Amino acid sequence: MFAAERRQLILEMVRANGAVSLRELARVVQTSEVTVRRDVRALEAEGLLDRRHGGAVLPGGFTRESGFPQKSHLATAEKTAIADLAAGLVEEGEAIVVGAGTTTQELARRLARVPGLTVVTNSLLVAQALAHANRVEVVMTGGTLRGSNYALVGSGAEQSLQGLRVSRAFLSGSGLTAERGLSTSNMLSASVDRALVQAAAEVVVLADHTKLGTDTMFQTVPTDVITRLVTDEPPPHDERAATELQALADQGVQITVAGAGAGASGSAGDGVPGGRPQPRRDMPPLPGQRRTHPGGPGSQLRSAASIAEQQAQSPVERARVADMRRR
Repeated sequence: MFAAERRQLILEMVRANGAVSLRELARVVQTSEVTVRRDVRALEAEGLLDRRHGGAVLPGGFTRESGFPQKSHLATAEKTAIADLAAGLVEEGEAIVVGAGTTTQELARRLARVPGLTVVTNSLLVAQALAHANRVEVVMTGGTLRGSNYALVGSGAEQSLQGLRVSRAFLSGSGLTAERGLSTSNMLSASVDRALVQAAAEVVVLADHTKLGTDTMFQTVPTDVITRLVTDEPPPHDERAATELQALADQGVQITVAGAGAGASGSAGDGVPGGRPQPRRDMPPLPGQRRTHPGGPGSQLRSAASIAEQQAQSPVERARVADMRRR
């Protein structure tokens, strides 16, 4: 395929979907991501599209939100791997909230196999995925239907969440940065997502690598409120996504990354890609527990106790012990 043909096809894909990842563009035009990145750069110079970290969007894409039909065809393999991992975090009999989005819809399909689960959601698609699940109770919020993503929004949705308390909230969004956290392009959706967060003890964000480093208009979850991020492995050349992951980990967010080729198998590793260790929130020791690593605080405490015990002995007893040691 000639460069002009590739670029025309790339432009048509972006116009049809609003945003497309470099990985998906390279797959469709059957070339390398390096070549696609060069084509995207050329199209941006002509003002025909805007580059984003790991993808391309229509000009002015910062404020534009793609509809569900477009989003459902973006990064499908990555969303599958993310949903597989996120479902493993949910335990039998748990009560959770699940927000709207194509990734959370994938998660809901897997949650149908978790017995005794209670799912509170404002998403018609999440509710539909769980409608026939055995022993899974679905609680819908009120609100006004937003047709572009099949979600209930507005004051009715927010009021129905007041007084609710669940263990975890699973949310997606349009962008994620270490500086601002999770964000979305729609004010009504952002407001409901904030209400969902208020109802949960922990917040789990589901975001594929194309959303890392992308910032959109309305903040939904500040970084310091995010407990865990479940994402996919960024491409090796995507330094911005890897840097953003490290910055999120540095701020205490637990990072769970689906390894390359994880797909529906759900194999993955915790940590930041590139071999860098993942900083984690350290759990405090349980009452009565003490670390006793050699040379560590535990051994120092034992040594201090031995000295105190020895000092408590009488002079005659100390002399007798010393004489026995010499022998």
